[in-house]
Amino acid sequence: MPKRALDPFDLYEIDDLLSDEERMIRDSVARFVDEKALPLIPECFEQGRFPDELIPEIAELGLLGSSLEGYGCAGLNSVSYGLICQELERGDSGLRSFVSVQSSLCMFPLHAFGSEEQKQRWLPKMAAGEVIGCFGLTESHGGSDPSNMKTRARRDGDDWIINGAKMWITNGSIADIAIVWAVTDDGVQGFIVEKDFDGYSASDINFKMSLRASTTSELYFDNVRVPEANRLPGVKGLRGPLTCLSQARYGITWGPIGAARACLEETLDYCQERELFGRPVAATQSAQIKLADMARRITSAQLMSWRLGRLKDEGRAHPSQISLAKWNNVRMALDIARECRDLLGGAGITLEYSAIRHALNLESVITYEGTETVHQLVIGRQLTGHNAF
Repeated sequence: MPKRALDPFDLYEIDDLLSDEERMIRDSVARFVDEKALPLIPECFEQGRFPDELIPEIAELGLLGSSLEGYGCAGLNSVSYGLICQELERGDSGLRSFVSVQSSLCMFPLHAFGSEEQKQRWLPKMAAGEVIGCFGLTESHGGSDPSNMKTRARRDGDDWIINGAKMWITNGSIADIAIVWAVTDDGVQGFIVEKDFDGYSASDINFKMSLRASTTSELYFDNVRVPEANRLPGVKGLRGPLTCLSQARYGITWGPIGAARACLEETLDYCQERELFGRPVAATQSAQIKLADMARRITSAQLMSWRLGRLKDEGRAHPSQISLAKWNNVRMALDIARECRDLLGGAGITLEYSAIRHALNLESVITYEGTETVHQLVIGRQLTGHNAF
């Protein structure tokens, strides 16, 4: 039997496991990234700005709230959403972060925990990119411990008064609304804080060396009066924000696969073209061993996220499975980005290539939505039954 050629970026032919619709969605997002995003991203990264001019087309493609049903959302399955995240992060983590926050951390809680009036008011405009959201959970003193939350909301007649601050908030200063989680006398609750509410402000965090093509902010609440109509009525306690994080973490398991593939693809081309000591770098054992190991790890991550997506669509995905994939896949991509930077030599530190940009971005991705250590301890607890937090 003659040997058939394998796709170097799909060694286990996972493409065959996708439906026609899933492949079509992936390919349409890939074209958008190649034609519209990648020409902008290096300059945006250098300038430290989010390419907000891409928002209308992101919305037009149906990428905002894509896995939600109704209210102008596309109602796609989980694997389709994962493939969207994969292709966006192949462009830049900042693009995937924007869509992830809008979709999983802002639109999802409105859809899952909001009143019908809240859903009708906000979700169609958010799906159309006319209203941008941010997610106010993390605080500077305890990012990995949301139970240590200091932001408080107290009842005052028909309103709530919120005081506190949130840190490391993607989309913060460009957001029209913030989904803010605060401690109340009746447990942690979620509130929709609109940008023009008195006492609410957002300021950008500057001098970042990571996620530079993304808006990262601090949020401040100084006696912000929020009407009862803006409280999310469908959930109380940390289950609310933690459920949102599970949605976002699932997308993150796919995103780094795109970043790793971008790094491997450009490094393969470079190693084929560059000659040292009379032969292409690609013909050396050291380069081939490194490149082969990258392909092995990408393949493992692809299979893990694909299986997780199918489990999620069947309603069987466990939070610990999401933790395992987030830990594995982000670590995989970060290590590959660093190795590719090394194989590119001095050229690897420039924005002419993507490896250094992805490596820097992934230093944030491995930290947010639960640090690597947090996810390791989640799996440790699952294995042993003992909570080591």
